[in-house]
Amino acid sequence: MGVKTYMGTKVYFVRHAEPDYTNRDDMTRPLTEKGLQDTKKVTAALADKGISTVYSSPYKRTVDTIMDFAEFSGLEIKTIHDFRERSVGTWVEDFKSFSQNQWADFEYKLEDGECLREVQERNISALLEVLAAEKGKNIAIATHGTALSTIISYFKPDFGYQGFHSIADKMPYILCMSFDDMKLEALEEISMLNLDENEEVELWNLRKEDERVSSEKVKELLGD
Repeated sequence: MGVKTYMGTKVYFVRHAEPDYTNRDDMTRPLTEKGLQDTKKVTAALADKGISTVYSSPYKRTVDTIMDFAEFSGLEIKTIHDFRERSVGTWVEDFKSFSQNQWADFEYKLEDGECLREVQERNISALLEVLAAEKGKNIAIATHGTALSTIISYFKPDFGYQGFHSIADKMPYILCMSFDDMKLEALEEISMLNLDENEEVELWNLRKEDERVSSEKVKELLGD
């Protein structure tokens, strides 16, 4: 018996690349130089996935992470405010303890901040609207570590602090969720290859004005 394939909707969640934590403003925090370079890996990983629409949190680090792919594909980035990251309320030095408290109690939050229940509810609400609008298509959503973790937790309740911790240092990180209507059918991590400068240039030059890059050409370039 062959592997079952899903003809439903595929959502490629793209967790942002490495951010510059010297900027403590959550909305305007940029990527580091390494983070900017790693956006090329995101482009290479998504180039043959047949993505027709790109969504993003409005925060700079997520938009900048998916920008290279969007430009490569000739797609507009549609920002959705509810895909933003969890608001902590104030800068936290001991982020590990704070995160553990939040995952232990979905209602736990600091003054002027959000609990994980609130983060999950608005992210899931936005996701369900997108799924309804993009049924049967492949799409990308640029997101954040905590926001994505609450989405995973909604469909997989056993994904708690340990699950969050397992992806905390993965930046960028791509997770594909396959849906049959609104039902999650499969989860798959998407690997990102290391590209040298010549491969990056060649991949970029594959872009054509009126057509997407063929999966065969991308696989040839990446040696897949």
